[in-house]
Amino acid sequence: MCVLLIEAFYGGSHKQLMDLLQEELQEDCVLCTLPAKKWHWRARTAALYFMQTVPISPNYRILFASSVLNLAELTALRPDLGKLKKVLYFHENQLVYPVQKCQERDFQYGYNQIISCLVADVVVFNSAFNMESFLTSIGKFMKLIPDHRPKDLEEIIRPKCQVLYFPVRFPDVSRFMPEHKLAHFEKVIGAKRSGDAYQTVVLPGQQKCRALMKTSHAASKSGLCEAQPRLHTTQHEGLPSPLIAVARLNKSEASESTNPCQEEDKQHLTFNLSNILSGQGYQQRPLHIVWPHRWEHDKGPETFFEVLLKLKEKDLPFHVSVLGEAFSEIPDIFSEAKKALGSSVLHWGFLPRKDDYFQALCMADVVISTAKHEFFGVAMVEAVYCGCYPLCPKALVYPEIFPAEYLYSTPEQLFKRLQNFCKRPDIVRKHLYKIVAFVQGAK
Repeated sequence: MCVLLIEAFYGGSHKQLMDLLQEELQEDCVLCTLPAKKWHWRARTAALYFMQTVPISPNYRILFASSVLNLAELTALRPDLGKLKKVLYFHENQLVYPVQKCQERDFQYGYNQIISCLVADVVVFNSAFNMESFLTSIGKFMKLIPDHRPKDLEEIIRPKCQVLYFPVRFPDVSRFMPEHKLAHFEKVIGAKRSGDAYQTVVLPGQQKCRALMKTSHAASKSGLCEAQPRLHTTQHEGLPSPLIAVARLNKSEASESTNPCQEEDKQHLTFNLSNILSGQGYQQRPLHIVWPHRWEHDKGPETFFEVLLKLKEKDLPFHVSVLGEAFSEIPDIFSEAKKALGSSVLHWGFLPRKDDYFQALCMADVVISTAKHEFFGVAMVEAVYCGCYPLCPKALVYPEIFPAEYLYSTPEQLFKRLQNFCKRPDIVRKHLYKIVAFVQGAK
């Protein structure tokens, strides 16, 4: 048996998932991708590209693709692929994806996802919020068609759907952690220090998920499939928090950066964090806030910076690290906020090296989301694993993942929480995160 993995937007969390599946399946897969650029064109035309580039093979049994791909078009263009078991994975859905202006919503993107679901055998979502927001929006979305509208599409698609939380893989971050975080880290995940390594303990309640894809001895037709250490991922059942599978990575990973200030920012980060890490009196340092999200409007940067500037106006002490990747169009608020925040800025910009990124998270106290949309939130989960206190909107996917004490309803509530933390940073540094952790070490 061979699994055909197709990713029309091979970057970010889409790349993370495909890389993990490739490691799990080892030689029993073929991976076909397009670069993570020009998302709209990938959604429109990727099927035609893959029609010509996916190698023909009698060994394929399963086709796994993200919902960026128009699966209906591909299977029509390549009838041999239509005979496979087709698994469609939703990182995000276009029916509720926010647009800056109502007229900007392109009907075709949501329509593509709906017809892809109709031809798929299994439809997988990274959260219950993602699944329900998609399914319950189909009826309203189809009313945009002026007449002769199809009926009962939700009822047809829903039986195919299931939730499989996004599997997050971490390196051993203990070497980056200040001592107080290290102690909490051991308590939360049940880890025991053994030399420079951690041995994780499987906590009660963890259950195996049913595998969507099983490995076999079929040979891969692609040189992209290299043998890697196996990572066993699982899915919880009937619990509010996603399972996080943890693997220790001995080598740092790098990704492409589109930020022209990358090298300058990296040096700035290393200098500041090294001082914090080696200096004394860490508990007396100002609160360190981190915002590790894409520099785009749907992540709500305006709200985040408005709150920080309000803290600044009240002369409250804090440091801020603004991470995340920037693309060709950067909202003006970023340059304006950097100037206004001045000396409060500890780091500004994308960190392509994973070690630098996780070190920045480990040295922060509080991680903030001000997202207008979020279907899972890998960056928030990574930051919490690195010991940050999360503050998230009481909306979207967040109530599904985080307990109520980490949620806020309005920007004013966020400001008040941060105001208290600025005055008493020891509150968050002594806090033991109360989410239930389900951790399984990789073999």
